[in-house]
Amino acid sequence: MKPHQRPLQAAVMGAFVLGMAGPAFAQNPCAPKANNPCAAKNPCAASDRIDPKLITRPKGTKLLAGNRAELVREGEKLWNDAKLGNSGLSCNTCHQGGAAFQASFAKPYPHTVGMVRDKAGRKTVQLDEMIQACMVMPMAAKPLGWDSRELAALTAYTANVQKNFKSAKAPANPCAAKNPCAAKANPCAAKNPCAAKK
Repeated sequence: MKPHQRPLQAAVMGAFVLGMAGPAFAQNPCAPKANNPCAAKNPCAASDRIDPKLITRPKGTKLLAGNRAELVREGEKLWNDAKLGNSGLSCNTCHQGGAAFQASFAKPYPHTVGMVRDKAGRKTVQLDEMIQACMVMPMAAKPLGWDSRELAALTAYTANVQKNFKSAKAPANPCAAKNPCAAKANPCAAKNPCAAKK
């Protein structure tokens, strides 16, 4: 090919490639500058630490008491209410059908919760404090009033969820049984008559 023909060939090839590729050369919707909803700040990201005071029950607080059955009913509605926070999530978004609970959820409160330990530096929390942690972190809202009916209702309903919670047990491992080929039980472990003589 002569040197003066190269620019023409490049132009023709470029047009051919663009014609064949079509939309493949369109702007990538996941490119950094695009409006990618997954690029939003993740309220549960490891680097998002919170002030432990936000979720620590103040001394002398008197939690609201009331008819337990009524509080549980109200708490169930709040559990499913995505408008309770500002992130578009509800408690049920993460915990539908008992999902996303650690095995320690079955233990009486106070106990350690990884998210609270990692993001607020609290070794243990009470159940109402855990609810406040969820309000502040995943739900991106302000804590509920410590003496509020909403907090009392969510605490009552969550206690019911906890009562019925069963952590998933790992299925029995068939390979964990005694190995019949272990040295003591292995008939082939006896002195090998064909072994080389020492």
